Formats: sequence, C-alpha cells, structure tokens
Amino acid sequence: MDRRSLFKAAGLGALAFGSCSPRDEKALPPGRTFPPVKVDPGRVIRTVVGLRPFRPSGFVVRAETVGSKKIVHHYGHGGCGVTLSWGTAHLAVDEAYDGRVGDYAVIGCGAVGLATARLLQRRGGNVTIYAKDLPPQTTSNIAGAQWQPFTIADRDKRTPAFDALLEKASRLSHRYFQDLVGDRYGVRWIENYACSDEASEGYRDDPIDDLYPDQAVLLPGEHPFLYAHVRRFTTLFIETPMYLEAVLHDFMAMGGRIEVRNFTDPAELEALPESVMVNCTGLGARDLFGDNELTPVKGQLTVLLPQPEVDYITLAGSLYMFPRRDGILLGGTTERGVSDLEVNEEAKAAVMEGHARFFAGFGGK
Repeated sequence: MDRRSLFKAAGLGALAFGSCSPRDEKALPPGRTFPPVKVDPGRVIRTVVGLRPFRPSGFVVRAETVGSKKIVHHYGHGGCGVTLSWGTAHLAVDEAYDGRVGDYAVIGCGAVGLATARLLQRRGGNVTIYAKDLPPQTTSNIAGAQWQPFTIADRDKRTPAFDALLEKASRLSHRYFQDLVGDRYGVRWIENYACSDEASEGYRDDPIDDLYPDQAVLLPGEHPFLYAHVRRFTTLFIETPMYLEAVLHDFMAMGGRIEVRNFTDPAELEALPESVMVNCTGLGARDLFGDNELTPVKGQLTVLLPQPEVDYITLAGSLYMFPRRDGILLGGTTERGVSDLEVNEEAKAAVMEGHARFFAGFGGK
C-alpha cells in the first residue's frame, strides 16, 4: 500500500492533495529555496527497521480488572504512535487516574508509555515504568515522527465512535506538542510538499485539516518539483532521539522510577505493588493480553549524511523524505504482517532509486 492509499485508508487524503480552492492561499514567499537532497549510496550511514503495532479497527484505550489490578489498555497506534501519544495518553489517564491512589505503573517505555507516565505525574501520581527496552532501544526512537496521523485503521473497520475518538486524540496531542517546540525536545514546525501527477481524487474533507496551517496549492513554475500537482502544508516534526531523551529526563526529574522487566503472563502483574497500571506494550499486547487483532507492519528508513540546509519535507506516492539533525531519512516501505527486523535490501534499493529520480535535475528554486 503506498502513502496515498494510506492517507485514503486513514481518511486523511484531503491534507495531502487538497480539497480547498486552489488559489485561496499565497504561493511561495520571495526567496524561498529548496537545496536538493544528495541521494547517493556513498552517503548512506544506516538503514533501520521497525514494526508498527497496527490494529485494523484502530487503537485501544479501555480499562479492565485483572485479578486485583485495574489495567488501562493503551496501545495499537499503528504508524502514529508518536503523533497521537499525548492525546491518547490524555484519554488513558482519564481512565486510570484515581485521586485515592498514589502509585501507578506504566508498562512500556516508548513514546506512548512516556507520555502516559508524564501525564500521570502531572495529576500527582507516583509512577514506575516497567519495560524490557528503554530509549534508545525502543521502536519509537527510529520513527520518522512527522505529526501526521496515518496507518491508523482500515476504513471498513472504523466506526463513527472511533473517528470521534481519533479526532479528539489528534487535537489533544497536537496541542501538547506545541508546548514542546524548541531545541530541547527536538520539536519544530516544518513545511511539507506533497507531490502528485494526479489532481485531487475527491477524498472526504479531513476533520483535522485546520491543524495543518499555511496550506497552498502551488502552480507549475512556483516550485522545483517535477510533478503536475504540488500542495504545501505545515506541520510539527519530532526528532525522536532528542525528544525521547528529554521526556525521559523529565520523568526522572519528577521522581519517576524505572525497572527493567519483561512480562510474559498477565499473572506476573499481580506481584507488582501498584494497583492501577497502564498497558503501553504496543505489539507486546498481542502475546501478553491475547489481542490477536494486533498486526505488525514492517517499515524501514535509510539514513543519509545530514544536510543542515534541507529545511522541508517531501511526499510523493509511497516515498517520503524527512530532514533530521542526525541525517536525512528516506522512507517508503510498508510490509503488513511481516515481523522480521532484517533490512529488506530490495525495498531499500527501490527507495534509494525513487528518491534519486525525485531529486534528479532538481532545480533547487
């Protein structure tokens, strides 16, 4: 499934290819330049692989009692774990928090677990994180992490109730991330250029379209991209290595505690001292709690040497380019139901070749 299909499946196609009047917005400001990405095998520094915890019906936020414990399940974000982390954490903490309880456990230490732990602390809770992996060994660390919900759920599995929950979580998360903009957390606003050879396919209006400011449809001659249709929008970008380190530091500074543990049976949770816990185990919830709907979606990113002058994101079909301080991220792979962590060399070559064509003859206007 390419990125356009992912947008459509998630109900987010409008932001990528536009639904508003094409000249309602200004074009590029005078002097805007686009330094081209240097796509060359000799500039590759690594290729990383991660597994997205995807559920066809969408993420889970719900509470249940297991033995003497109240467990709030909070997982299954697919490709938007970082994007939605603060919003769904807000919903999960609403379920978990009890003013009569002092101590809380969070199972998992990725972006979802850390956001949950921090919001519990903000409510006054004493929080311990139990996790088998800590940053920088989590899947969240290698995520591209543009703020843009996609790969959330299958369209035919979604319900109006889930769509309303998704919109609420998106709006909450977006607002939380705005407070983290700056060098310390590695969060910044960045322009996106969605490129296509086809006009808008008439997707439904995106209910969170207003969260993407500075939108414009660009005409030929106003940009250097070799595509017939180009749309600009601005969103938040999260440099996950910096971000996770900063949030983990905040958690520890507020008295948080971490214990490295790997749970294989829900009965093991009974031995923990906390009576309320939040399950943020991602794909781990499939085996730990028997959620067979959880499906791995394998993705990989090839990272080139950094180019500090590149200050924009490109989206074209299944390809995307994210500029980070530690390197240029090239993506475009989605392998549903594949759970191995080996680099797919064929997919890597296709992503490199696709981006090489994208930037070939690039005018850098």
